[in-house]
Amino acid sequence: MTIDAFIREREKPVLDELKEFLRIPSISTLPDHNADCRRAAQWVADHLKGLGCRNTTLLGSETHPVVWAEGPPAPGKPTVLVYGHYDVQPPDPVDLWETPPFDPTIRAGNIYARGATDDKGQVFSIVKAFEAVSRNGSPPVNVRFLIEGQEESGGEVLTDLLRREPERVDADAVLVADMPYYAPGWPAIYTALRGICYCEISVRTLDGDLHSGLYGGVAPNAHETLVHILAQLKSPAGKIRISGLYEAVVKPTKAERDAWNRLPFSERSYLRNEVGSRALTGLKRYTPLERIWALPTLEIHGITGGFTAEGAKTVIPAVAAAKVSLRLVPKQRFKTVERQLRKRVKELAPPHAKASVDLIHGADPVLADVSARPFDFLRQAFREIEGREAVPIRSGGSIPIVPALAKRGAPVMLAGIGLPDDRLHAPNEKLAVEQFWKGVRVFGRFFELMGS
Repeated sequence: MTIDAFIREREKPVLDELKEFLRIPSISTLPDHNADCRRAAQWVADHLKGLGCRNTTLLGSETHPVVWAEGPPAPGKPTVLVYGHYDVQPPDPVDLWETPPFDPTIRAGNIYARGATDDKGQVFSIVKAFEAVSRNGSPPVNVRFLIEGQEESGGEVLTDLLRREPERVDADAVLVADMPYYAPGWPAIYTALRGICYCEISVRTLDGDLHSGLYGGVAPNAHETLVHILAQLKSPAGKIRISGLYEAVVKPTKAERDAWNRLPFSERSYLRNEVGSRALTGLKRYTPLERIWALPTLEIHGITGGFTAEGAKTVIPAVAAAKVSLRLVPKQRFKTVERQLRKRVKELAPPHAKASVDLIHGADPVLADVSARPFDFLRQAFREIEGREAVPIRSGGSIPIVPALAKRGAPVMLAGIGLPDDRLHAPNEKLAVEQFWKGVRVFGRFFELMGS
């Protein structure tokens, strides 16, 4: 059976399976969903076992286990390690979803659900590609699956597992489908990922909350102090004011910048269709693509403290905290940046305030060598299916485990079949059904070419 024949024959059952997978609210960052994460892992394991995989097991954790599975043996053929994750981001704010986030719905050719593109839909396209080319239980390559449940919350379980058992990543190539096309009809192969340093900055100014009428004007306000610190971490023009941060930044090569300049990019369309704002911010002397691919960033994700419920409560808060992240570019190291951030916050905190920085999770950036032979097969697969060369670009995002996946020397191929407007991490996340089937075709063809 050809891949296209597989799709024609299995179209409805496969989409039903994907919907079943998407219904599981496997939110790894919320402890209330630990059981759901375990359920999603078991669902993946059972599905792979049903496809003939051997040694299928759950590893490393009772609540967020790593799914390990080995496809039927293909003696003498290369080994491809498939990485993905079954955990998802929280769906908040839920009231902005047109349909419930864990009730997968197909509208106008898109399947809407949390995890549709990040990463359940994408990794499931590889699973179905594996099924499509494993005719009579004989796949063209040896396939190993390593599907984790903490990618969205730090990845400690898989990191610890690979530290204990590094041989799990022994392979001729590692395939990571957790990326979008550059644009519709423009497949991409990623040459770099940004790293991340995700922290919580906390400030205490009082022993306890105080009445704002009795003590306002003399008692130091934790929120006010925190806001002053945050405001001084980045200039209005977008430059991060942390000493030494930019010293490790290496500029992209001229060839890389020239390639980016040849990409179809409309700032007006990008602003309207992807960002959804009146203006782009950041360092204006760099292009938008340079700002998201080649420069570090500092973003504030949320601020807590004091009183935020309905109604009024006039307190001066004693404690306030902000979750922030720095995205890092090749040659920066998250441990170094963590130290730099701690030092800067200490410098900015007034003497009467106790300020602290707690690391939540971090990962170093990745720079990939895309000249390895397996990339040729992936490029050919995209060329055959899409009719266009895959463009080499960077990602502004992070996948914390990628450095560990490359530790034993296998080239890590970063590609995917999402689209830039899929709204990952946001309400109304989607994946185009057509893109899902392209994934089955592209990755199935890659397996065939790799095995030849």
